[in-house]
Amino acid sequence: MNAPQQVVVSPDVEIKMQDALAAQRESYLQEGYVSAETRIDRINRAIDVLVRHASRISDAINKDFVCRPDQINLMTDVAASIGSMKHCRKHLKKWMKNEKRPSTFPLGLLGGRSHIQYQPKGVVGIVAPWNFPVSMVFQPLAGILAAGNRAMIKPSEFTPETSKVIEEIIAEAFDPTEVTTFCGGPEVGQAFTSLPFDHMIFTGATNIARHVLTAAARNLVPVTLELGGKSPVVISRSANLEQAISRVMVGKTLNAGQICLAPDYLLVPEEQLEEVIRLATQAVADMYTSLRDNDQYTAVINERHHKRLSSYLEDAEKRGCRIIPLNPANEDFSTGTGKIPPTLIVSPETDALCMEEEIFGPLLPIRTYRDFGETIDFINANPRPLAAYYFGTDKGEEETFLHRTTSGGVCINDVIFHIMQEDMPFGGIGPSGMGSYHGVEGFKTFSHAKSVYSQSLRFNIAKLGGILPPYGKATDGAIKAQIKS
Repeated sequence: MNAPQQVVVSPDVEIKMQDALAAQRESYLQEGYVSAETRIDRINRAIDVLVRHASRISDAINKDFVCRPDQINLMTDVAASIGSMKHCRKHLKKWMKNEKRPSTFPLGLLGGRSHIQYQPKGVVGIVAPWNFPVSMVFQPLAGILAAGNRAMIKPSEFTPETSKVIEEIIAEAFDPTEVTTFCGGPEVGQAFTSLPFDHMIFTGATNIARHVLTAAARNLVPVTLELGGKSPVVISRSANLEQAISRVMVGKTLNAGQICLAPDYLLVPEEQLEEVIRLATQAVADMYTSLRDNDQYTAVINERHHKRLSSYLEDAEKRGCRIIPLNPANEDFSTGTGKIPPTLIVSPETDALCMEEEIFGPLLPIRTYRDFGETIDFINANPRPLAAYYFGTDKGEEETFLHRTTSGGVCINDVIFHIMQEDMPFGGIGPSGMGSYHGVEGFKTFSHAKSVYSQSLRFNIAKLGGILPPYGKATDGAIKAQIKS
């Protein structure tokens, strides 16, 4: 979705969306119990179109970005989507089982039984971003289908070629009463997020999320928000510095830093600053002999975001920061390219744009510290990030980092890799998001945990418990048994 504007969606499109939602809900209600076999069949159909159209998907993403490596498209969008689908397919029968819970004493002894039944919520809306335009549709869709739901999808208008392919392959794999897609600009996005879904998942910017929540609140739609923020990297004095900086730069240059989990800024020991700069320069040179015409280095998605990133650099330059482009072939990026080289911004002030705004690009601010405790204080003085990264072997520091900072997730001695763990929940906290998905947590996010209590027919439980009037000794005894330390 683009930035919210006062726009009006075509009445025809709005009616189509409302009709699609009504048709999905009616089909879901008519279906009744959604068997494991049905869920697996839907997941298999999704996997099938991803496999058969992998090259076409990659071509579309590359057109939208102008330059994004085929290998990145296939790894992060196609293979990652298939991986999530397969994980859910493998485990959903286990996840679907009723979960037994103990009944409150003495009801369990008298035959009462309690369990949780995981029931589909119904129709789930997916609002996807542009940076990973396919996986951010199909990864949540994996959990949605595993939980037995129907889905409506709003892909990003910033990747129109990819959105068109998503629309076509979804239509190929699914009846519109199962899964359907609505493409379009911000007006379609606003109307979409105003629909009375049974659940909605939005992946994107925090400022847009506020509008999504406002729209969802009108219908009391529960929302999972996958946002972003400024994910810090702390380099300990105990770290293998060369290894640490190499891994950071891999994460920072992947998709040219256009990742919600990308390292956003570094906190390094003050005496290691120059060595960090040298190692970052070397790491980029090892990966890329050149950048401008290298089809393995991703371009910035569009002019709007190119200007945004350029404004961060201009602001830093005005403040007197050292700006260090990591440009192995010393190429000219001033005109005729949508690319920005990986660029270090050394010792920016806390109110610099690059330190206040999520970067979402190949810029990397570096700040220094004297004492490790300064890193904790600095992180905690800012909004809670989607991820936090610690490099080092000092277990005391590591425990302090884990216990005294709060973030959506953490990687120790690497970046980003935690999102690849299908058995761990992925999500943010505070401004970086709410709720999570992936694995069993995703299944539970898109399911209603229904409490079911079955009462014994052998006893008059109300009378035994003193609940049945007229109240007397049984009632007094039950109360006395409970009101005590």
